[in-house]
Amino acid sequence: MAISFDKGFELHAQGMLLRAKRAEVIGGNIANADTPGYKAKGMDFQKAMQQANHQQQAGMNKTHAKHFDVRTEINNSVDFRTPDQPDTGDGNTVDVQVERNLYLENSLEYQAGVQFLNGKIKALKSVISGGSA
Repeated sequence: MAISFDKGFELHAQGMLLRAKRAEVIGGNIANADTPGYKAKGMDFQKAMQQANHQQQAGMNKTHAKHFDVRTEINNSVDFRTPDQPDTGDGNTVDVQVERNLYLENSLEYQAGVQFLNGKIKALKSVISGGSA
């Protein structure tokens, strides 16, 4: 009997990819904090996860080169963020303190995802070996 890891890990793997993409977006904001006219971008993680979940439930696997690319769906969740601070005169909407906090929050959630996946893998190893984790 073959064990399918796709169903057990696919959504969590998508979550990890989305967290990595969100870290890139936030890092780009921080890197451009002093760039005149730069508009801060944000990623709606919940919307992106719903899209990933919908694709998983629909059973859409890319089996042909002309099928939709999941990376395009992820990029659709990235949009300009509504600024929390008034314009400083140069048109830049990045608030470095907010971005650093978002980056920290995202990295903690990413780390929690890694620990969750490690726990799942340990449990599966225990089941396969017939021992305790």
